[in-house]
Amino acid sequence: MRLMSVLLLAALSIGSSLRADGDRAGEFDYYVMALSWSPNWCVLEGDARNAEQCESDAGWLLHGLWPQYHRGWPDYCPTVERAPSRRMTGEMTDIMGSGGLAWHQWKKHGVCSGLSAAQYYALSREAYGKITRPEAFRKLDKSVTLPASLVEEAFIKANPQLAPDMITVTCRDGHIQEVRICLSKGLDPVPCGRDVVRDCRMTDARFEPLR
Repeated sequence: MRLMSVLLLAALSIGSSLRADGDRAGEFDYYVMALSWSPNWCVLEGDARNAEQCESDAGWLLHGLWPQYHRGWPDYCPTVERAPSRRMTGEMTDIMGSGGLAWHQWKKHGVCSGLSAAQYYALSREAYGKITRPEAFRKLDKSVTLPASLVEEAFIKANPQLAPDMITVTCRDGHIQEVRICLSKGLDPVPCGRDVVRDCRMTDARFEPLR
C-alpha cells in the first residue's frame, strides 16, 4: 500500500509539473476578444457587487483579450514580465469597467501573450478600437428580448471584415452575455476554433438598455 501511495503521489506531481510547464508565454495561435454588454453584466452580477461601472452609461466593454490555441487555451503562464502597476490597470477602466478586471485579465491571460503588461494593455486597447460596436443597442430605452443571432448579425453588418465563423455570441441566465471575436496576433479577423464557436441559440435572450 505504501508503494502504491508513493507511486500515486509521484504521478500526481509529474502531472502537475507538466501542466505548469505546458503553457508557455507567447506560444499560442490566435486571440479571442470578448466584449461584454455592461447593463446585462450588471443585472447578472455587477449590481450585487455594487460595481462602479453599473452607475455609468457603459455599453460594450472589453472583458479580455485571450491567447487561444486552435483547441483549448493557455492561462496563468510563467512569465518574467513585471506585474502592472495600479496606475496602469486604472488607465484601462474606460474600456474595461474597472482596474480590478484589467489586473485579473493580465494575471490569467496577459501573462500568456509573451508581451509586457504595458504592451498587452496597448494591444487590448488597439483590438477594442478595431471593432465597431453597433449603435442600435445604445438606442434601446427598455429591456427587450431578441434572438442571439440578431446580435451577431448586427456586429457583422457594422464590421464587413467579419464572417460568421469569426464571431460568436454567448448567453447566460437568459441574457446575452458576450460577443467574442477571433483575431490573429496582428489583430486581423480569423476563423475561430471549434471550441470557441458555440453560438447561443436562444430566440428570446434578454437585452438590457443603457443606464
